[in-house]
Amino acid sequence: MKLFLKKVHTYFYRYSVGTFYIILWPLMYYFSRKPERYKSMNKMRRFWGYLSSIAAGIRYDFEFEEPIDWSRTYIMCPNHTSNLDISAVSILTKNNFSFMGKEELLNGFVTGLYFRTVDIPVNRKSAMSSFRAYKKAVERLENGMSMVVFPEGTISGNYPPRLVEFKNGPFRLAIEMKVPIIPVTALDTWKVLWDDGLKYGSKPGVCHIFVHKPIETKDMTVDDADALRSKVYAIMDQKLQSAL
Repeated sequence: MKLFLKKVHTYFYRYSVGTFYIILWPLMYYFSRKPERYKSMNKMRRFWGYLSSIAAGIRYDFEFEEPIDWSRTYIMCPNHTSNLDISAVSILTKNNFSFMGKEELLNGFVTGLYFRTVDIPVNRKSAMSSFRAYKKAVERLENGMSMVVFPEGTISGNYPPRLVEFKNGPFRLAIEMKVPIIPVTALDTWKVLWDDGLKYGSKPGVCHIFVHKPIETKDMTVDDADALRSKVYAIMDQKLQSAL
C-alpha cells in the first residue's frame, strides 16, 4: 500500500510538471525565439520548477559553504540521483545559464523547447556531436552564461546511489575558459524521488542541497584537468557519504 501511494505521488508530480509547462508555455516560447531573451526563459524555468515541486509538496533547502557572487560566470557541477536535481539547480542558479544534457532530451515533451534553444544536447557516443556541444558551451561561456553539467553524465543505477566516475569534459572546459567550478551536492533528492520515480515512487519532502565554494581555475592548465576532476569528485563524495 505504501509503494502504491508513493507511485500515485510520482504521477501527481509528473502531472504537475506537465500542467505548469502547458500553462507557462506561451511565455517560454516567446522568450525562446531570440538568444537575448534566454535570461527571461531561465527565469520561467526557475518559476516552473518551483511551482511544479511545491504543488507536490517538495521543497529545496540550499546550504552554502560561502556566499556566491552571481555576477560571475561558473560551471555548475551537480551530482545526479533524481529528476528533481534539474529543478533544484535551476532554482539555485541565479544568473543566466545553460544545461548540457543527453541528445534524447530534444524529443522530450517538457525538455524539447529548452534543448532546441538555450540548452545544449550531446550524443556522447559521437565524437562530432561532443565536439559541437563543446564549441557551443564555449560560446555560452564567452557570452557570460553559466553552464550546468552533470559530470556523471547519467543517473546511477545504484540504490542507494553513489557517485560514478566523472567525465572529463566540464573540467577541461573550466580550465580552458578560466571559469570557476561550483560543486553542488544533492544530499537526499533521491530519498524524495529516485531517478524518474517510476520504480520506487516518490513522496513530499525537503531536498537538501549543499553548494560548495567555487574552485578557481585561472592558474591551471589543461594538464591539471584530471587532478581537478579528482578533487571535485572527492569533495562531493565526502559530502554525500556524510549524509547517507
